[in-house]
Amino acid sequence: MSANDSGRIISWHENPSVPTFTPPPGAVDAHCHVFGPMADFPFSPKAKYLPEDAGPDMLFALRDRLGFARNVIVQASCHGTDNSATLNGIAKSGGKARGVAVVDPAVTDAELERLHAGGMRGVRFNFLKRLVDDAPKDKFLEIAKRIQPLGWHVVVYFEADILEEMRPFLDAIPTLILIDHMGRPDVSQGPDGADMRAFRRLLDSRDDIWTKVTCPDRLDPLGAPWDDFAHAVAPLVADYQDRVLWGTDWPHPNMEKAIPDDGALVDMIPRIAPTAQLQRKLLVDNPMRLYWPGE
Repeated sequence: MSANDSGRIISWHENPSVPTFTPPPGAVDAHCHVFGPMADFPFSPKAKYLPEDAGPDMLFALRDRLGFARNVIVQASCHGTDNSATLNGIAKSGGKARGVAVVDPAVTDAELERLHAGGMRGVRFNFLKRLVDDAPKDKFLEIAKRIQPLGWHVVVYFEADILEEMRPFLDAIPTLILIDHMGRPDVSQGPDGADMRAFRRLLDSRDDIWTKVTCPDRLDPLGAPWDDFAHAVAPLVADYQDRVLWGTDWPHPNMEKAIPDDGALVDMIPRIAPTAQLQRKLLVDNPMRLYWPGE
């Protein structure tokens, strides 16, 4: 485990490489987080991990180092339903970041409007039991209906073994749905394995279900260079090229025992999106359509 003297966890690479792949102009890192700073934005008392600060300045320095132009900051579970740290990151971005919130089921319409004004464009529902204690589907559906007038989408995070039991819930969501990390399939099964076939059935069930083709470090147990991930995911990008996003997942929550090099993560992009057209859709066109429509 990587931790400092205070016991707070460090889960990011201290000196990530500069990628050999150059993202196209305007590229968006569409899945990243900020942690704290704790002195200004305390972590939730229910947090399952206590990270070291990874604030906006660090995020934007990484963005520039990796060759990206914009970020989508996803509320991290360690901050619970207090979105202040994420809003702070968006505010400091100079218009170059949008966000995805986590909200309490009792959230008011006024609070949703405030979050929208602060740059939030979606809400995240987390079903990973190791990260959250409660995931009330009925209340989540109420939230999904209430965000419709704002034009937001729903981000859903779950693991492959519960995909089938999730289907009625997903079918009932009235907004565009964005699935984190492809629902965490077993990429060692290959592109035609049971997990990927089940995920394709979900994508085929609605044309407004998108996904993030992210986190080889989480999904490929063999580790870098993540060949199984590349083999399993490239066909998905080709077949659903208008519904895929990419992101670093920096600062890699809960990956302190296998911290990835962010430059190497960027160098995965041409392996799953080998043409300039696919790369532009994945990194520019799709995220801009979702988070900066009209720009």
